[in-house]
Amino acid sequence: MLRTTLAGLRLHKSRYVTTVLAIMLGVMFTTGTMVFADTLKAGYEKTVMGSATSVDAIAVDGHTEPEGLDEPWETVPLTEEQLTAIRGLPEVSGASGMAQGQAVLLDGEGRAFGFAPPAAVSIEEHSRFSADEGRLPVGDGEIALATSTAEQIGFEIGDTVTVLDREQEKRDFELTGLVDFGADRTYSQLGTVVFDTATLREMTGAEGYSEIDVIASEGHTDDQVVEAVSTVLGPDFEVSTGEEFGLAMAEGSGADTEMLRVVLLLFSFIAMFVAGIVIYNTFAILIAQRQRELALLRCVGAKRSQVFRSVLAESVVVGLVASALGVLAGIGIGLAGATFGGPLLGMEGSTLVITPLAVAVGLVLGTTVTVFSALVPATRATRVAPLAALRTSATAAGLEEGTGWIRVVLGVAAFAVSAALVGFSQATGPDQLGPVVVTAAALVAFVGVVVLGPLLVRGIVRVVGAPLRRVGVPSMLAVDNSVRSPRRAATAMIALTVGATLITGYSVVSASTEATLTEELEDRFPVDYQIMAQYGAEAIPGEETEEIPEDGGAAEGTEDALGEETGTDDVEGMAWPLDPGIPTEVRALLQEQDVLERVMADRGVALATEGDDLLPVTTYVNGRLGVDLTADTVEGELTDLGPGKVVLSEGYADGAKVGDTFNVPGLWDGRDLDLEVVAITEDAQRLHGAVIDPEDFGAAFPEITEDRALFVIAKDEADPALVRETVMGAVDGYPTLQVVSVAEMKNQFSEVLDIAFYTVAAMLGLAIIIAVFGISNTMALSVLERTRESALLRALGLTRAQLRRMLSVEAVLLCLIGAGIGTVLGVVFGWAAADSVLPGMVFSAPVDQIAVFIALAVLAGLIAAVLPARRAAGTSITGALASE
Repeated sequence: MLRTTLAGLRLHKSRYVTTVLAIMLGVMFTTGTMVFADTLKAGYEKTVMGSATSVDAIAVDGHTEPEGLDEPWETVPLTEEQLTAIRGLPEVSGASGMAQGQAVLLDGEGRAFGFAPPAAVSIEEHSRFSADEGRLPVGDGEIALATSTAEQIGFEIGDTVTVLDREQEKRDFELTGLVDFGADRTYSQLGTVVFDTATLREMTGAEGYSEIDVIASEGHTDDQVVEAVSTVLGPDFEVSTGEEFGLAMAEGSGADTEMLRVVLLLFSFIAMFVAGIVIYNTFAILIAQRQRELALLRCVGAKRSQVFRSVLAESVVVGLVASALGVLAGIGIGLAGATFGGPLLGMEGSTLVITPLAVAVGLVLGTTVTVFSALVPATRATRVAPLAALRTSATAAGLEEGTGWIRVVLGVAAFAVSAALVGFSQATGPDQLGPVVVTAAALVAFVGVVVLGPLLVRGIVRVVGAPLRRVGVPSMLAVDNSVRSPRRAATAMIALTVGATLITGYSVVSASTEATLTEELEDRFPVDYQIMAQYGAEAIPGEETEEIPEDGGAAEGTEDALGEETGTDDVEGMAWPLDPGIPTEVRALLQEQDVLERVMADRGVALATEGDDLLPVTTYVNGRLGVDLTADTVEGELTDLGPGKVVLSEGYADGAKVGDTFNVPGLWDGRDLDLEVVAITEDAQRLHGAVIDPEDFGAAFPEITEDRALFVIAKDEADPALVRETVMGAVDGYPTLQVVSVAEMKNQFSEVLDIAFYTVAAMLGLAIIIAVFGISNTMALSVLERTRESALLRALGLTRAQLRRMLSVEAVLLCLIGAGIGTVLGVVFGWAAADSVLPGMVFSAPVDQIAVFIALAVLAGLIAAVLPARRAAGTSITGALASE
């Protein structure tokens, strides 16, 4: 039987070409993902370890535990005395300290780079970092930048770089070098500038060192150096070897790589799932076509078990060959990903890593999926009776059967369960469980499609095929062929249905997310520009304001909301300003401009309440609630806000209702406020916490005199270019103020969502390609089965072109049915998934994207029919009629 099986494979190898391609693509994606992720991880580790292991020991600054809840953790820097003591150790041949602070870096337009100031560090002789290009700065007129920072701004070695000092005065430096900080998140995320130590202290006021890097003297091990340094520094500072330090950082960067691996493997699972459907369909058709062959084997003495093993042996051979090819292709894909995708992820020049696990997983996965997909057809093969050899036709008996009432009941039940799950996801409201429930509903719906597939094919073909019957004889024959074997058509199109559902569903989620964000920006907060101070920047020069107590709470000697003197460990009643302030003259200047309709200001504090919870208290100066600022309300009216009243979000209301009294404790010599609740808003809205009138806010928090953010609304007839010039002119003297155009924000959201969509669509496109291979395989096997029928049609006058057209229309019908059902399911489940996670979701179906996908489905059908149609048209009429 084994020889017979192998002989059959050699004789009919063309039947397995598209099946091999389907398996190969799935395995290729899986192996490629693992090779790419392993290469990326090794590259990260090499970069991190390379910087850390260039020194023998690393000591980092310590932290003091706060005595009370109102006190922050404080960093304890390493001192010059400690550095001197370390240098004097006999185990140490050299040591350098790295000082660290923050400095505001200006871009080419003179605006602050980033939403937070970059780190500013000093790199000396024995540091674990060195210049990747150029040289490190020496003296007060030179600077180096992180490679990634220079690329983002567009600076090159030799350029003049402007940085603000502690007094926010501009200082110009010559860019002498670029430093590659690699995967060290401390310096790679927000950007980094590099000075010499003296310049750094002058620019930032940083004291001590954040890190001391140590080189061991000859004859001493890294552990001996760590022990000696630890003895000098004491238990408050952490000291580790360079290797230990690098491994700790590598674990952090490796976590990102593992997440990327999981996401990519999810897509490879989808690809293998679709490939499994194609494999099952191929073997099902092959077994049905070979019933005479199998019956002859039974007649000459083959047992049922031998026939079963024969089919499984075929699947093992096909699976192994296809998986081996897929592994080789996957290694190539992994290399391409590391070469072209690595630089985008901050990793260049990585050495390709091929692990035995990646190879083994590809081989085992592809072979296992193939064998399991062939189990049902193999079992069906054992039921072929020996008397079937007496039949004169090789028709694929069993695949032309209709849909019985049991299938109808099971299919309807599956769709009913799916609908119930979707309803449950909508009833529970937006939460993290929603997408899981919707995914389960989609899987159950796929079961319903599989069960009711033949019935769906017949119904759709009768509707779509009605106009095709009038087009010509080839189209009429194609429609009849599709209806004649609905089970075959259903199993062929289900793979495409899965891919179409996923792509359409994700496009609906993406479009709905974009529409929801756009409405949030336009309807809920219709402004043209938003101005905010750079986070973490020093105070912006401007109006002199009274100093807020350093502990963030009430001034010493005043009383908090409980009537007790502050300064204790109790944090109730304490408050912290929410963000850096904007000088009031900026708003005053903007309000004088004729092209602007309105300038609103946002001020806020965070109050620590009972149970250590924080209550955001916000006011909008010159802002009209219910007009300029809106939110979905649970009860009450936003327009009723005024002096003596408050609007609360539901999560902070603590059971309060409209008409109740809500207490806001005043601080910094302010007075407590007992305010009437006029509205309760839903959570996750623009208005959250407690929103009060500007008059009440000033009475409760008199020390807050600067705005947290400004929102600028231009007049309808104003020239956009003039509006931008006006806004930028108002903040020209304040480089740390961040100016964001709402239109630019929308574009950024759209760009991010578009990139994500096209990336996901490209990955899911692999499943579509596999599905098209499945349809092509079905067409090819169908052509083989209908060789005499095609020859008879030719003999009756059907031309070769008409025969090719008939098969093309048939393939297009299969693709349209699969894509159509998938599109409907994708829209439904995309809506359900988006609504289960997005509060106030605005549904949007991207008609243009769906239309493009339908057009691609038609094109895919035509491509799938090319080779089978050519083969059918090229078959000899007399030879085919004489073969049976």
